[in-house]
Amino acid sequence: MSACFKAVSAALVALSLTACDPSANQPPVEDAPLYGSALSGDFSLVDSAGEPVSNTDFAGRYQLIYFGYAYCPNVCPFDVQRMMRGYDLYAEEHPDLAADVQPIFITVDPERDTPERVGEFASAFSDDLIGLTGTPEQIDAVAENFFFTVQRVPPIEPGGDYDIQHPSIGYLVDREGQPMALIPVDQSAEAVAAELAKWVR
Repeated sequence: MSACFKAVSAALVALSLTACDPSANQPPVEDAPLYGSALSGDFSLVDSAGEPVSNTDFAGRYQLIYFGYAYCPNVCPFDVQRMMRGYDLYAEEHPDLAADVQPIFITVDPERDTPERVGEFASAFSDDLIGLTGTPEQIDAVAENFFFTVQRVPPIEPGGDYDIQHPSIGYLVDREGQPMALIPVDQSAEAVAAELAKWVR
């Protein structure tokens, strides 16, 4: 066997092993797009039972976070549906890793979204999704930590319901509590699953 043939054979073997390794196509975790930014994953809120919940409660796990509000007429429900369907698709392929990802819904409408209300909203999409709310000051603080912009739109008619405008994005927070990537909840469940597969290790 010639030296050239041996070299080519070795290269083909290495290539085939790389193709069989799903992690081979993953970028280094250090390349996560939000690393090095000023974003912080800190929050101190309450769950559907009114019990205190902070980001440190999820230490060692990933957090899949969506900001929205339960009274949202159209955008939020579809975003959360895509997020949770994407999470389910990811869990089907990677059940062990998915068990280390906690989906979280954080309201940006604390005046209307009581603990009970966010609990009902979250449970309508998945038993795996938890809903969090808090005081206006607490919600403002967590939105600021994630550089999440919120604009309240006054009601068109006196006595009507106000609206809230906000970005249609999700966040992935790593095991150390650091935001690492944006999740395309506005695209498709498949896009959400693909982004989870890229970063969750």
